Amino acid sequence: MIPAFSKCYTAIVPPTGFQQEEEGQLGFTFQPVRRVWTVRDLVATVRTALEREYTDVWVEGEISNFRPSDSGHLYFTLKDGDSQLRVVIFRMQARLLRFRPDNGLAVIARGRITIYEGRGELQLVAEYLEPKGAGALQIAFEQLKQKLAAEGLFDASRKKPVPVLPRCIGIVTSPRGAAIQDMLNILRRRHSDAQVMIYPAQVQGETAATEVSAGIRYFNRRRNVDVIVIARGGGSLEDMASFNDEGLARIIAASELPVISAIGHETDFTIADFVADLRAPTPSAAAELVIAARQHLEEQLRALQRRLEHGIRYGLSLHRRRWNELGGERAFSRILDTIRRRQQRMDDLAYRLTTAQRRLLDRQRRRVEIAATRVRHHDLRRLLAGMRRERDARVSQLGAAMRNSLLRRTGRLEQLTARLQTLSPLGILQRGYALVFDPKGRLIKSPDQAPVGTTINARLAHGSIHATVTSRKKDS
Repeated sequence: MIPAFSKCYTAIVPPTGFQQEEEGQLGFTFQPVRRVWTVRDLVATVRTALEREYTDVWVEGEISNFRPSDSGHLYFTLKDGDSQLRVVIFRMQARLLRFRPDNGLAVIARGRITIYEGRGELQLVAEYLEPKGAGALQIAFEQLKQKLAAEGLFDASRKKPVPVLPRCIGIVTSPRGAAIQDMLNILRRRHSDAQVMIYPAQVQGETAATEVSAGIRYFNRRRNVDVIVIARGGGSLEDMASFNDEGLARIIAASELPVISAIGHETDFTIADFVADLRAPTPSAAAELVIAARQHLEEQLRALQRRLEHGIRYGLSLHRRRWNELGGERAFSRILDTIRRRQQRMDDLAYRLTTAQRRLLDRQRRRVEIAATRVRHHDLRRLLAGMRRERDARVSQLGAAMRNSLLRRTGRLEQLTARLQTLSPLGILQRGYALVFDPKGRLIKSPDQAPVGTTINARLAHGSIHATVTSRKKDS
C-alpha cells in the first residue's frame, strides 16, 4: 500500500499594518512548499514501502517471455488477461525447482513484491513456483522423458541383451527393504546355486540417486557380475522421484553391463525404466526374469529329446510298414524266402539302432547334467585349494629329494675325507713319525742333506722342534 504524502505548510508573518479580518485574531496565509524528489530517492522510498507491505504474496498467471540466464537466474512474465507482472527467480531458488518453467505454463508463484530500480518496474522476486493443475514432479518427469527420448536413450537398438545363464547377479537396493528379501527367496527357490552380490544403497531421499549411480559404476568397474538389477518396492511419486533423476538415467545408459530396472509396482513407471535394458514390473518379477533363460533352456532340451524319440519311433514304423508292403507284393514273391531269412538281421539292426540312439541320448543327457553340475558346483576356491595341495605335495617331494641328495653327498664327503686323512702325511705324524726340513724348508730324506752343524726343523703331530745336527749316520 502506497502511503499518501502530506503537504508541508509554513506560516507567513504579514508585514506591519496588516489588517485583521476579525478582531482579536492574527491573520495567516498558508502556501504549500514544493519538494523535488530525485528519481532514485522516489523509487527507493516506494520500493521500501512496497517490500514492507507485500512480503509474502501468492500470484497466479501464465508464463510468457521465459528467459534463463547464464548466471542461473530465471526471468519471465506472468500474464493474466491484459495484466502482466515481471518475475525473477534467483539461482539458489531456481536450483530447488522440480520442473523447468516454460512459456504457456500456468503456475502459482510465491514471493515478495519489489521494484527493480534499473527500469523502475514492479516485479515479483519468487522463492517458490508450482504448476497449476498437474504436480511439479509429473511435469518434471514428462520434460525429462521428452529430452532423453529425443537424445535416443530410449531406443531399443542401444539396449543390451540380458545374459542367458548369468554366473553372478548384482543387485543395487536397500539391504533392509522387503524387495531384496522377495528376490532372494525366488532365486533360492528356483535356482539355489545362483550367486548374488548386493550393493547397499538408499532408494529414497536426496542421496538415493547418487548412491544407486555409485553401485552401477562399482559393478562396471569390478566386472564381477554379469547383470545389474536396480530394485525398489512400491511407493508414491515422491518416494520414487530419485529414479527420475537425469544423472542416474545417464549412468544407466552408459553402463557396459546390462541393467534391469525393477522399481515399484507394475503400474509405476520411472525414467530409469525407459533407459534400462529391460524393465521388470516388480522386484520379484526381475528375479524370475533373470533365471527364466535357464529354465527355458532346460525345457527346450527336454522338448528336443521327446521329439527325437518320437521321430525315431515313427521312422522305424514307416520302414517296417514299407518292408511288409514290399514283402506282400507279387513281384517280390520269389525273394520272399530271402527276405524272411534276413528279417531277423534287420530286426537286430533296428534294435541296435534304437539302442545306439538311446545311448546317444543318455550321453547327451549326462553331458547336460555334468555341465549343469559344473555350473552349480564350480567353485574357484576348491580349484585353488586343489592346486595349493598339489603345490605343497610337490614342495614336500622336492624337499625330501633335496634331503636325500644332501645325505648321499654328505656320506660321500665323509668317505673321501677319511681316505684323505688316511693318505695325508699328517695322519702319519699322529703315529709318532716326524718330517725333517732343512733351513730352506726342503724335506730331508738322507743324512747327506744335513751336514753336521746344520739347523733342522722337525715337524711333529703337535708342533715342531728346532735342532742342530751334531752327528749323522747313514744306513748301509
